[in-house]
Amino acid sequence: MSRLGALLVIAMAAAGAGAQSIDVRDVDGARHALLAPKPGRLEVVFFISSDCPISNHYIPEIKRICDEYTPRGVGCVTVYPDGAETAASVRTHRREYGVGPAIPAIIDTNQAMVTAIGPKVTPEAAVYASTGRVYRGRIDDLYVDVSRARRQPTSRDLRSALDATLSGKQPAQAETQAVGCFIPQRAS
Repeated sequence: MSRLGALLVIAMAAAGAGAQSIDVRDVDGARHALLAPKPGRLEVVFFISSDCPISNHYIPEIKRICDEYTPRGVGCVTVYPDGAETAASVRTHRREYGVGPAIPAIIDTNQAMVTAIGPKVTPEAAVYASTGRVYRGRIDDLYVDVSRARRQPTSRDLRSALDATLSGKQPAQAETQAVGCFIPQRAS
């Protein structure tokens, strides 16, 4: 059995029209069925890392996105893809950055979420509807590369994908290239 905050059950089961869910427990012990929200709802999965400066820089924006879109039927969850994290270290990180319990935190011990979604770096986001994934990639284009950022983003890709999907349209881009810290692949 995995420690608290690790994947409780890796159950890939059909849900909705082609969407698959993964059942997990967050660092506080609550269960979540991710990647297959109910019809009419969306879910954003944010891959973040406590030791990535770019990821940490985006935490205020992640909180703003969740605050603004939750009332519109969008759920948010953060995933820490480094299985070496502990529930205590994640709680400390969240407390340092002012992330409250409204945004659950999952430690992806076995990298089941990484495998299912396919992120390469932190931060990276994915948007799911009841029919499956509608977007994966960067939050915005603030970072040109890992050592260079713009003064302000010129494209807010995640917000655009959420707005389009909430309006019943396809996002202009289903995938964008995120810039951040590479997610180490765990040995099988």
